[in-house]
Amino acid sequence: MGFSIDQVFGIHADALLLRAKRAEILASNLANADTPNYKARDIDFKALLRQAVDGGSATGALPLAVTHADDIRGPSAGLGALQLLYRVPLQPALDGNTVNAQVEEAAFAENAVKYEASLTFLNGRIRGIMTALKGN
Repeated sequence: MGFSIDQVFGIHADALLLRAKRAEILASNLANADTPNYKARDIDFKALLRQAVDGGSATGALPLAVTHADDIRGPSAGLGALQLLYRVPLQPALDGNTVNAQVEEAAFAENAVKYEASLTFLNGRIRGIMTALKGN
């Protein structure tokens, strides 16, 4: 009987990688809230996660080539070159900056809560595997 770690962790491993990258993007937006002509960026999380789950790469990059069924596979959500989208401003500033601090802070907080939820789920799965291995 085969054992696949991808099946154990499911979608949450890919979601964790994408949420970490989204946190970096949102933090960058907040850091540049006062930079003239800075355009707020984000990713389409749902589309990228769906693409990763459907077997594609989240970045559209070529998959890692394997020569044997037991070869180590790379993460399915490669995050090297994510397509960043521009956020549509609610009210652009006179200096051309499109960052709305309240919107970015809310998106960052929501992303952080969902990141923590994925971590909690993965931690539970790992704890279950450890219990099964120990036999306790």
